[in-house]
Amino acid sequence: MEEQMRDLLAEDAYTIQPSPVPYPAIRRQGASERRRRVAIAGAAIVALGALPVGAYALGGTDRGGSDTAAPRPTAGAPQDTATSASPATSPAASPSPTGPARPTTDGQLLDGIGFAQAAHGLQQCLDYDEESKKDLREDSPARKDGGLGTASDYRIILAMHSTGDSNAPGDGFFVVAVKEQPRLTRLICNIRDGRAQGLNASVGGTRDDTGQPVSADINSGKLYQQSVLDNGHWKLPFRWGLIGTVQPSVAKVTVDYGDSSSEAALDHGWFVASGTLGRQVTRAPHVKGFDAAGKLVYDSDLDKSYEKTLP
Repeated sequence: MEEQMRDLLAEDAYTIQPSPVPYPAIRRQGASERRRRVAIAGAAIVALGALPVGAYALGGTDRGGSDTAAPRPTAGAPQDTATSASPATSPAASPSPTGPARPTTDGQLLDGIGFAQAAHGLQQCLDYDEESKKDLREDSPARKDGGLGTASDYRIILAMHSTGDSNAPGDGFFVVAVKEQPRLTRLICNIRDGRAQGLNASVGGTRDDTGQPVSADINSGKLYQQSVLDNGHWKLPFRWGLIGTVQPSVAKVTVDYGDSSSEAALDHGWFVASGTLGRQVTRAPHVKGFDAAGKLVYDSDLDKSYEKTLP
């Protein structure tokens, strides 16, 4: 029985064979798949050729969202600079800083000094002030007071030629600017050789400190006289200026100085006078103020606090 069993199993081993591999069917299926892919690629090329010059790029998301089409101009197509500018360079995203306010009248900008030049001079003066504080101690009052502010805080009320003298050689120009907040501030700055070389600042106080309807600025001497070292030897002709404050009741201010006279410009509570001297003088400018009816309300000759002669 055992021997017969082995014989039967051996015969079955030779009888059972695996099915032959269907090579012809596999080749037919592969050729069909390649033809299908070639047809799809050809259709895609035809579709792209039919699109306009502004081609479309497909981009999908990684979160299962649907693909969207966004226009992408070709390298040769012109671009609209107004829409293609990045936020960092567009005017709305990076506005230019504002400058000082203009004076009330164009007559306050003298000797061919334009407003842009005067505004640039003011900025130089403010930079000069900041630079001068770098060597001061951190706890010094000058560094803790917040500084003179920015150019946009100010209004320029006078710009005029400056004549060099023995104390400050070299011609240049003056810029006078004022601001109201947070404290009443007045700057007189001299620009020579293209840079700020002298700055006088008055900070604090009010217009009514003197109790007078008209009050000439105590430091205006920088604008209307030359150095005492040159007494008797001024450079002529000489451009002069005078500034000060006025109360609302004052409608007109006149200034007589040597052989010149001026009706001052009134600018937001300030008066600004200027002229040209043809000879040297020894007396300070003579200032008068009038109300709207023409009545004299101030005369510097009657003001005991006003210095009437030059040093």
